[in-house]
Amino acid sequence: MNEAEVRKIVESVILHMEGESPERKQKGVFATMEEALEAVQKAYRQFCSYNLEQREKMIDNIRKATLEHAQTLAEMGVKETGMGRVTDKIIKHQLVAEKTPGTEVLQPEAYSGDRGLTLVEQGPYGIIGAITPSTNPSETVLCNSMGMIAAGNGVVFNPHPGAVKTSNYAVDLVNRAILEAGGPENLVCSVEKPTMQTSDVMMKSPAVKMLVATGGPGVVRALLSSGKKAIGAGAGNPPVIVDETADIPKAAKDIVDGASFDNNLPCIAEKECFAVADIADELVHYMTQSGAYLIDSRQMEQMLSFAMVQKDGKYVINKKWVGKDASLFLKEIGVSSDAKLIVCEAPFEHPFVQEELMMPILPVVRVKDFDEAVEKAVAAENGRRHSAHIHSKNVDHLTRFAREVETTIFVKNAPSYAGIGAGGEGYTTFTIAGPTGEGLTCTRSFTRQRRCVMVDGFSII
Repeated sequence: MNEAEVRKIVESVILHMEGESPERKQKGVFATMEEALEAVQKAYRQFCSYNLEQREKMIDNIRKATLEHAQTLAEMGVKETGMGRVTDKIIKHQLVAEKTPGTEVLQPEAYSGDRGLTLVEQGPYGIIGAITPSTNPSETVLCNSMGMIAAGNGVVFNPHPGAVKTSNYAVDLVNRAILEAGGPENLVCSVEKPTMQTSDVMMKSPAVKMLVATGGPGVVRALLSSGKKAIGAGAGNPPVIVDETADIPKAAKDIVDGASFDNNLPCIAEKECFAVADIADELVHYMTQSGAYLIDSRQMEQMLSFAMVQKDGKYVINKKWVGKDASLFLKEIGVSSDAKLIVCEAPFEHPFVQEELMMPILPVVRVKDFDEAVEKAVAAENGRRHSAHIHSKNVDHLTRFAREVETTIFVKNAPSYAGIGAGGEGYTTFTIAGPTGEGLTCTRSFTRQRRCVMVDGFSII
């Protein structure tokens, strides 16, 4: 029996002795937003006296707790939301634990000369109000908590109502890790029943100095109209291009792996593919060899009838099918298969191409040449400037598409998840702020610049 299992048993015994359920004992989780705000303000006042070394000790403890509870969190997320795959969510939590930056990115700058010394450091905002999604409920809470605490802030969450149990389990986990490292109680807070009203209270509170939201366009718009410093991570519709110079078998496998990961829930995942006609058939063939199932045009329309619904004359996603396994979509049209991704050839105008599905369905659009691929891919991305991908050995093609699509993340010759450090270089994040320009957020994103000037002193040149 390992240390983590012993800890769980001890906690259960204590809860039983106290006559309270685990849900009532969650640390940092309050009945009202007002209570949560009061608690985090008290914690932040204490936290202000902690140095960088103490902050880093807390972050290390959160990393360990995330790894220990990765499977539990993954299982809770899938069970509560009905979205995604447990195995992939475990990988996400491991990525959060291992590649979320801590205090090491808070490097000061100094200017020294005839008139003295100027020091520029990154200070905390204070208390941050954060809204988290149902697609990555615990991952976002854990990743944001580490970055915000490393930056010296307290944080209060308003989780997505559809993932509140998973999100608050993560909040409790973070607080326990902080306390074990000698930190203050309730540095990270949340509410038992998040609503639009609790979100409104959080956003309007004078105690909250910065707002961070990971979600749809409506949430981002609300933040940007708050009058406060806001970081918004909005939606995307990432295209992937495959040209005639690509390593086709590798491109096919990479695209299937990226588009099927966690059932296509990640906002960075390949949502539609533009394949040059000369290699389109070969690409689709190798996709089917890599775990995808090809459906014909009739089956595609069958799938459209339940995967999307019409609203005001326009197709929108059917939320009941978001993040479901590919096998369930296929079963609905009378096909038995354990494929992890569904591939279909579709015209550019098809709703599967134009809308971000967040389902394991990848439409492939056949184009005559690279010029048409770029034109259509940029149009399908719809100016969101989130993510885009390409498979090509032509440097001019790589460069041109990157310049024209102007996305925050641009992945060449790899699965989409390489863009957040999984199999690629660089740190990870689950708040990718395209609309507000911060890009892949990290500790530094949650700080404000502070300048200290000493004139005619401390310059030794």
